[in-house]
Amino acid sequence: MSTPSLSLMNPQGDDAQAHQVILFAVATMAELRDSDTESHLIRVQHYVRTLAQSLQSHPTFAAVLTPAYIDTLCACVPVYDLGTMSVPDRILLKPGRLSSEELSIMRTHTTNGHAALVRAEASLGRSSPLLTVAKQLTLSHHEKWDGTGYPQGLADTQIPLAARIVAVADVYDALISHKVYKDGIAHAQAVQVIVGERGKHFDPDLVDAFAKVADEFAAIAARFADTDADMQQKIEYLANAIAETAEL
Repeated sequence: MSTPSLSLMNPQGDDAQAHQVILFAVATMAELRDSDTESHLIRVQHYVRTLAQSLQSHPTFAAVLTPAYIDTLCACVPVYDLGTMSVPDRILLKPGRLSSEELSIMRTHTTNGHAALVRAEASLGRSSPLLTVAKQLTLSHHEKWDGTGYPQGLADTQIPLAARIVAVADVYDALISHKVYKDGIAHAQAVQVIVGERGKHFDPDLVDAFAKVADEFAAIAARFADTDADMQQKIEYLANAIAETAEL
């Protein structure tokens, strides 16, 4: 299976490609403030494409997961965590466990990201497939199949399919990725965690599809692994942010 590069997601001429590059640049700044690297977004895009394509033959999803829809979904991946830009550094960068108050603030990244896209859509004066999917991702990627997620406590198919797909990809990458404050776990362990959340955190059909393409996820993770430069940039950003917070 060929794997498209970031610049080829939903291409419609030079202007559209430039918009995608700008979008990725903005999303990268959001990731820089979080515990992830720029490569995280690229990996998640490829996981999402792999998982979505594996579901195209499934009777439940075939009508929705057209090639055009999958292109749109992948193009929207960079903005799913855009709302983290609204979370204060003292919470976003805290290495320890968050208090209940801090956790509530952290969770507003879903509604804040969604609200920003709603405002952008209003400025545009019309809706679009891209904005529709982007809003679904920002608002609902932390919802859980059993209804215990946030911000709306949606359950099973109440959760948009786009958000259900990204949730699997996001959690997998969070599990296997090394952070400044912790090491990632092995691929096999990550697969066990995802499979163990079948019917709880994740859509059972998506977990079954993930299990079949798990080796492709591992290959993507290896191909787009964080570099030493990625991690050094993250360490320097965190050190500077902590120093600035201490001075306040």
